[in-house]
Amino acid sequence: MKWKKFTLTTTTAAEDLISSMFDEIGIAGIEIEDNVPLTENETKGMFIDILPELPPDEGKARISFYLEEDADIDAVLKQVEEGLNELSCFVDLGERHIEASETEDKDWINNWKQYFKPFTVDHILIKPTWEAVPEEHRDKLMIQIDPGTAFGTGKHETTQLCIRQLQNYITPESLVLDVGTGSGILGITALKLGAKEVWGTDLDDNAITAVCENLRANAISPDRFHVRQGNIIEEKDVQSWAGFGRFDIVVANILAPVIILLQKEIPRHLKPGGVLISSGIINTKEADVRSAIAANQELELVDSVHQGEWVSMIARRK
Repeated sequence: MKWKKFTLTTTTAAEDLISSMFDEIGIAGIEIEDNVPLTENETKGMFIDILPELPPDEGKARISFYLEEDADIDAVLKQVEEGLNELSCFVDLGERHIEASETEDKDWINNWKQYFKPFTVDHILIKPTWEAVPEEHRDKLMIQIDPGTAFGTGKHETTQLCIRQLQNYITPESLVLDVGTGSGILGITALKLGAKEVWGTDLDDNAITAVCENLRANAISPDRFHVRQGNIIEEKDVQSWAGFGRFDIVVANILAPVIILLQKEIPRHLKPGGVLISSGIINTKEADVRSAIAANQELELVDSVHQGEWVSMIARRK
C-alpha cells in the first residue's frame, strides 16, 4: 500500500501545539525533524555516549503525517488548515508550508532484520533466529537471537568485548548477573559457555519477552535464566531479588555514566574475588570510569580491552 505523506514546515516553538492539534483531529503517528539538542534527561537510557553533531538550531521544524490513499484527504487537510489558523493566534507557525509526497507501506518495526546476518565472535556463531546456519560455521558454538524491540543483536563492539571476557571467566559453577540484559544475549552466551545460572535485570519490560523467546530458541530452560524488570541501582526489591555476595560474575554492557553509578552497588552482589565485566564505554569516557573504579575501595581494576572506539573494563571485588 502507498501512503500520502504531508510535511509541514513550521517552528520548534509550535511543535507541541501542532502535535496535539493533529491528535485531536485523528491523525495518529507523526514524525518531527528539528535540530534541537537532546537534554541529559532525554538521553538517559539510550545506548549513546556521543550525540551526533547537529547543525545550529534555527528554530525550524518539519512535522510529517501520513494518510491512506483512500482517506478523505481534502477533508483532513481542511481540518489541518483550520487548526493552524487557530494556533497562529498563540504561536509563530513560521513558513507554514505543507509539502505532499508518497511513501511505500513498510513494516518499520521489522525492516531492520534484513541487515542482521549471522556472524562470529571467535568460536561462537551468533545467528538471527530467522536465518539458516552457514555451512562453514556448523562446527561453532551457536547462539540464536531475535532481539524483538529490546537492545542486543551482538553486532555492537561493546557486546563482543563482553562476550570475549565471558569466555575468560566462565566456569561450570559460575553464577552470573547480567545488568541491562536486553535481548539476553550476554546471559545466554554465559550459559552456552557453561555457566550454572544467570540473573538478568533491565529497565525495559520488553526485555522480559525477548529473553523468554530467546531462551526457547536456544533450548535453554527458564530455570537457568531468571529475569526481572527494574533498576538494580535504585530499587531495593530488585537488589534483594538478585541477592547479595553470591555472584561470580556481573556483566554490564550499558553506558559509561551508568557504569560509574553501578560500580557503587555491584560489590554488594559479588562474591569476594568475583569480577565485574563492564562495557558500553566510549574511549573519551574511559578515564572517568577508571577513576570511579579506582576510588572504590571494594574493587580493583584488573584489565581493560579496546575494540574500535569502545572499552571494556574488568574489576575484581577485593
